[in-house]
Amino acid sequence: MHARLTKSLVDRISAPQGTQPEYYRDTQLTGFALRVTPNGAKSFIVETRINGRNRRKTLGRYGPLTVEQGRKAAQQFLGDVARGGDPVTAEKTEAARNMTLQEVLEDYLRVRKDLKPGTIHDYRRHLRESFPDWAGRPLVAISKDAVARRHQKIGERSPARANNAMRVLRALFNFARGQYEDADGNSLFPENPVDRLSHTRAWFRVERRRTLIRRSQLPAWFEAVFALKEDGGDEQSEGVADLLLLVLFTGLRREEAMSLRWEAVDLKDRTLTIADTKNREPVTLPLSDFLTDLLRARAKKAASPYVFPGSGRTGHLKEPRPQIAKVIETSGVTFTLHDLRRTFITLAESVDIPYYALKQLVNHKVNGDVTAGYIVTNVERLREPAERIANTLLAAGQVTEVDVPVKRVPAGGQASPHELPRPTRG
Repeated sequence: MHARLTKSLVDRISAPQGTQPEYYRDTQLTGFALRVTPNGAKSFIVETRINGRNRRKTLGRYGPLTVEQGRKAAQQFLGDVARGGDPVTAEKTEAARNMTLQEVLEDYLRVRKDLKPGTIHDYRRHLRESFPDWAGRPLVAISKDAVARRHQKIGERSPARANNAMRVLRALFNFARGQYEDADGNSLFPENPVDRLSHTRAWFRVERRRTLIRRSQLPAWFEAVFALKEDGGDEQSEGVADLLLLVLFTGLRREEAMSLRWEAVDLKDRTLTIADTKNREPVTLPLSDFLTDLLRARAKKAASPYVFPGSGRTGHLKEPRPQIAKVIETSGVTFTLHDLRRTFITLAESVDIPYYALKQLVNHKVNGDVTAGYIVTNVERLREPAERIANTLLAAGQVTEVDVPVKRVPAGGQASPHELPRPTRG
């Protein structure tokens, strides 16, 4: 509709029917208009062509802005365009130039749809814990000197955390460098201040963790895990015990094991498949006899799509810290879930598992190895190495009678045929 916009006219206009806004274009000033949305909101806009493209800018809502104020704002905008300017692009450029660290993070997470939940959690945690006072600061205000000082400050508590925090910050600046440009296509953030740490060789030297469970510690560890499994019928303790055994006998990563679903377990073919791995390459692994028995027993009483169900939002086991602490206290063996992966890999290497078979079992890429790219490993080729590793673990842990169910006879009855086979120490 075209009409001279006045206060009385704007006040009389009601919300349009349907789902689309309606436009009332001013006959006094070409390009000035009123937009009315289905919920009744009224806003002044200005429309024109800039560099051959139709452009529209919202000037403000009616009420806080009068009709005459809206018309003057439209006149100023149209005057800037007539003088060869591009106010829309200039405004977007200025807004991008003032992007805060928090806003850049949100854009980064929105654009990078392939990020895993754990990675997203780590990015948010670093912003919250390492840069709490920088979250609302414009990116342009974060200087090289500030980065160096913050890296040093965090490093006084934890060098590894300081390095990781700066890697996150570096990723956000690299993203901003390619994401935000001016009208000429030049980056608004051409420099990455985190590069200062490389130029001055200020990154902390952090030794890679090499902790694992030694062979001499395995008997005590197995005994403590089995004790946790029999912990008064507590399903959570039993689940964590089975989780620890699964990780030790497969070398799975923490999240891969805890989020394992029954649909990924094939007890007939004795395999499990991890579709969403760290390196994005799915892997199917053979199940040893020991793990087949363990998972069959869990399957008989499964009441969740997850092998290791939990009560949290994810639906699967998330933080087994209390149960791990109990195993540590009982056994005297300090370990983490990732230590179990290192134990699996180290023991496998010690029994001369072929190089490519071991890489396949733990789903490691062989970077720069052309031959590896031509090898397609069949899961059955991995079964013998997996069984050999399992037998070595059981022998080192002095575990015997792996095929004998626990003879726990309930009062006045017979032992249940569905009791979980529990290895015992010899």
